[in-house]
Amino acid sequence: MTSGLLRNAVRFGYLPFMLIGLNGAAYYAVTTFQSHIAIAATIVALLIVAFSTAFFAERVLPWYAEWNDPHGDDKTNLIHVLVYEIQSANGVLAIPLLGWLFSGGLNAGIWPRDWPVLGQLALAVVLADFGLMYLHYLSHRFPMLWRLHAVHHGVDRLYGFNGLVRHPLHQAIDMILATGPLAIAGMPMQVALLLGFVISIQLIVQHSNVAYALGPLRNHLAIGQIHHLHHVNWGTEGDCNFGLFFNIWDRMLGTFHPEPPRPITAGDMGIDEIPQFPKGYLEQVTLPWRYKPGQGVQDLSRKPAQSPTAAAKARAIHDAAE
Repeated sequence: MTSGLLRNAVRFGYLPFMLIGLNGAAYYAVTTFQSHIAIAATIVALLIVAFSTAFFAERVLPWYAEWNDPHGDDKTNLIHVLVYEIQSANGVLAIPLLGWLFSGGLNAGIWPRDWPVLGQLALAVVLADFGLMYLHYLSHRFPMLWRLHAVHHGVDRLYGFNGLVRHPLHQAIDMILATGPLAIAGMPMQVALLLGFVISIQLIVQHSNVAYALGPLRNHLAIGQIHHLHHVNWGTEGDCNFGLFFNIWDRMLGTFHPEPPRPITAGDMGIDEIPQFPKGYLEQVTLPWRYKPGQGVQDLSRKPAQSPTAAAKARAIHDAAE
């Protein structure tokens, strides 16, 4: 049995380690190391540490123990992670090309390159968060975008890998429309690399099966059970809480829901009209060309329970600990 000391270490230490410790280590490497190889190796090593930490913490203090059980999707999700990070790296490498294409144009004097790197990164996070949130919102409104985004929502559990489960085409749209303008405006490669890393860490934390403490930050950061509600398979009730980093954009849009209408259970993740979501990578990336929203067969057995569940007990324990 996991000791109370270790559980408390995860409850209160997981979030600071991931969001401050790992992002801080990446910031140090990118701003200090001179070798591109050393920077790349450090970023890869930190991502491995991030996933390893998430998997360890999920075993110590899970929101739902059922999400730790084998679901036959680990290999597919690993492929998703590799594809996601390769595309992200290619996006960073494309920044010099964008700078050359727009030299003397949009990127002339728009991006505050004279700011400290940390200040530039903070600006990039805020702007990217708004762009990604709004595209996320649109992906729940327009059928073609939803068919691509459904690859992310089809999973029937949330854990460390799931944050980076994306259809490659949908990820490309996010990069072009949400973060591309920052590169066109003149965002340096150094800042773009940090932004990509920060987004990856945020996605891991947002989807990890860890009952970490949020305290007064619960309704301001787009993580924890607020994001669980976004993933429920209750028809359109999950069309809320679209933010990646912050909830302020959802508040402005009117899509912020701090509490679920009923307790969320471990079986409430996924898409109700695709109860048999494919497990293979190729089947998932070709799903948008087979799936027709609104024409699926709903599995009524997966509708949310009305009585108190293990989820409600877990939330009560979590809140009491805070």
